[in-house]
Amino acid sequence: LEFRRVLFRSKDLKNTSGISELCHSTDEPVFITKNGYSDMVVMSNQAYDKLIEQIHLYQLVAEAEQDVEEGNVFDGEEVLSEMRAKYGY
Repeated sequence: LEFRRVLFRSKDLKNTSGISELCHSTDEPVFITKNGYSDMVVMSNQAYDKLIEQIHLYQLVAEAEQDVEEGNVFDGEEVLSEMRAKYGY
């Protein structure tokens, strides 16, 4: 995942509507700095939900790759044939 770094200083946190507008207009996290160092990250609910969905997808892909490495795979044609025979499709 790659994000454009949008920075806000912690002393500007009183401008919550401005930060909210920035979060929604960029649909990316806004990085809050304190004394020149990264301190917090703020994002819209929509951006957060999208990020969580992406993380979940990456986890599923990692699990699938691990299954392949461990040999926990089945031939698709064979599985479909067995299902057709069992369920009469």
